[in-house]
Amino acid sequence: MCVLRSAREPVPRHRSRNSPPGPVERLPGRGIPPPPASSPGGAPAPGSCPGPSTTSATPSRRRAVIRRSSTRQRQTCRAAPCRAVEAGAEGMDRAQPRAGPRTARDAELTEKISEVHQASRGTYGAPRVHAALKREGTVCGPRRVARLTRTAGLTGLHRPRRHRTTVPDPGAPTRPDLAARDFQPDPAAADTHWCGDITYIPTDEGRLYLATVIDIATRRVIGWATADHLRTELVADALRAACAQRRPPSGAVFHSDRGCQYTSHEFAVYARELGIRLTVGRTGQCWDNALAESLFATLKRELPCDRPWPSRAAARAAIFEYIESWHNLRRLHSSLSYRSPADYETDLAA
Repeated sequence: MCVLRSAREPVPRHRSRNSPPGPVERLPGRGIPPPPASSPGGAPAPGSCPGPSTTSATPSRRRAVIRRSSTRQRQTCRAAPCRAVEAGAEGMDRAQPRAGPRTARDAELTEKISEVHQASRGTYGAPRVHAALKREGTVCGPRRVARLTRTAGLTGLHRPRRHRTTVPDPGAPTRPDLAARDFQPDPAAADTHWCGDITYIPTDEGRLYLATVIDIATRRVIGWATADHLRTELVADALRAACAQRRPPSGAVFHSDRGCQYTSHEFAVYARELGIRLTVGRTGQCWDNALAESLFATLKRELPCDRPWPSRAAARAAIFEYIESWHNLRRLHSSLSYRSPADYETDLAA
């Protein structure tokens, strides 16, 4: 709507900052009460509180009244949500859901996983823990075992850094490789196909060297010897212990790398006396003797070899306990369908 003003009617102007204050319009519902009604004579109405008139209120007083009203409004708005949140928290505590059957089952499996991991001397990872639980009759999936093992903070041991111990002899005679990297368990080849190698265990007295003889068909360590040197007598003692324990038929094969101890003339004469045929892999190819390398990696991973042993006697006692009490009798081998060498031989004899 357009409003027409006469020419003589003055146009309203905005009040400047320095102009005297005029009457202030107080709107109800804005937190500021309306001014009290006055009598026609200018006196306050009966029942009202005397105070300064509307026209005499200063701008600073009006601003103070507005600030106090705004503060009360903010305090009221904040208190209401706090009371609602407190009531909601109490209701949530009362309505907290109880643990379901899956949570209870996870707690039970975690306890069993911890027992298996502790029984394995802290060496088993999730795959072997699952195999051990399966052998005990516990029904659970491998992914569930891996999840619970990870949640419990349990881990298997990892391989340490390897050091070279094989020193080939350039003038050694050439021998064939009869193993051809075939290290699969063969029940018909028990006590006929062996392999071995040399490693060392660090001690405060110096290195303790270990030579082993392994039955490829059953993964059993059938002979081993320790010494503080790398002479041929070390590997000869290990082969002698294997023949005394297993009594192999004539023509059994012993596979090794091209270390100077295995390719020496002295060791060849001794093997011939025992009726053992010698075979070696290629130079610089650890896969040609992978089974023996795998045994040493496992032994060093599962024995506490991160720090030197206090003496050679202590390291020798630990090796004896590991091989004879753990590796051959109780440790689960993935290549044997997660059975120990002793259990595998029992199943073959049945």
